[in-house]
Amino acid sequence: MLKASLAGLAGLTVPDLLRHNAQVLAAGGSTPKPKSVILLWMAGGPSQIDTWDPKPLRPLNNRGPFSVIDTALPGVQICEHLPKSAQMLDKMTLIRSMDAKHSNHEPNTVFQTGNVLAEARTNPEAEKYPSIASLIAKFKGANHPAMPPYVAFMKSRSHLAFAGYLGKQYDPFLANLATRLPVYTDVGRDTGSVTGADLFQLPRGLSADRIEDRRSLMEEFDRFRSDLDQQGTLQAVDAYRQQAVEMVMGRRAQTAFDITREPEETRQKYGKHLWCQQALIARRLVEAGVTFVTLDLSYHSASGTWDTHGDNIPPYGGIKNGLGPLLPLFDHLLTTLVQDLQDHGLLDQTLVMAMGEFGRTPNMGTQDSTDGRNHWPEVMSMCLAGGGLRHGQVIGASEHDGGRILSRPVTPPDLAATLYQFMGVPLDAAYLDARGRPRPIVENEGKPIAELF
Repeated sequence: MLKASLAGLAGLTVPDLLRHNAQVLAAGGSTPKPKSVILLWMAGGPSQIDTWDPKPLRPLNNRGPFSVIDTALPGVQICEHLPKSAQMLDKMTLIRSMDAKHSNHEPNTVFQTGNVLAEARTNPEAEKYPSIASLIAKFKGANHPAMPPYVAFMKSRSHLAFAGYLGKQYDPFLANLATRLPVYTDVGRDTGSVTGADLFQLPRGLSADRIEDRRSLMEEFDRFRSDLDQQGTLQAVDAYRQQAVEMVMGRRAQTAFDITREPEETRQKYGKHLWCQQALIARRLVEAGVTFVTLDLSYHSASGTWDTHGDNIPPYGGIKNGLGPLLPLFDHLLTTLVQDLQDHGLLDQTLVMAMGEFGRTPNMGTQDSTDGRNHWPEVMSMCLAGGGLRHGQVIGASEHDGGRILSRPVTPPDLAATLYQFMGVPLDAAYLDARGRPRPIVENEGKPIAELF
């Protein structure tokens, strides 16, 4: 009961997490470089043609309602509603040939696991495959022992991949419960309310002194068994419990999640929008020692705000009325985050990725809408920045109408291998499934995207 009380305060088995992180550091003999990933998850599947891979010379029904804009990369154009990204594209990489054939949403697990078998609508075992973030949490741990390794702002459980076979200790730490943020409706209207952020608030009647008393009592219980311990295990457990108490009662984690501690000038740069405030907290989290942060960029908990089927299917909308308002907001969020990471000296060690689960149909008018686009797993685009990687380039290409991959296909296992190589996780590492069988972290012969390294 006492052990459960302590672990439950932070919503995860904190001592186990800290213990593993210490083992990772000990095995390497030195502290690893503090690299991090921030994933901007565009839940629903953004249209490749109306964002990063426009087809301005095609007929209207194919090219869509938006014009294009030149970028900092000569000869490269993107959607007119991404002007800030266009100016910064020499610091970014566009991949226009992502192979999403096996991907679906609700749950959005194929690209977040890097495993083409992790599609729950066709494979009942899909939910057991661990997310890339969870595997990084297992094999690398957090960059600071008082911080969780994997944090997510979650709108819907179906929008994220979890730890699966690895166990719940590698599930994401849900940031929504730890910080005060504005509450939006499922169509993106600010209600004026703010979340409680009561995760770090101790239950009524449970004081800091009582928690310390419980920790001391557990130490006394362990001393009764200390003569049976030949390897110092109990002494180590005591240290991990002390760190767990520090995570809950200490200031590092609480400070990182507290956006009010950020200078007003920086808060103004990001703005008051929910997603932008989450992006600012994401920067604070990697600065404090979190390894992987995912932002679930969706207003509603169904298939996702970027699922732009058509104007007559609320709350999705079509390209003009559904996607149109999202793009300037996303453009500001992405570029502000990248610039802020650079200003804080974090950009070279933090990889920022923006993507969804698939692309959209080349032609508009799906499901009797005027300008909606349906799911299209044949090809999608994504954007990357930072991490000290080689940027200022476009990788791959789609065909003339944006409907198929023309050159340089990049698969979900390739993306996984790229992230593991960036984070220093061995590509030949494996984990155990429920039957104790080893499974490789990189499936289907995935290879790191060589152009980035």
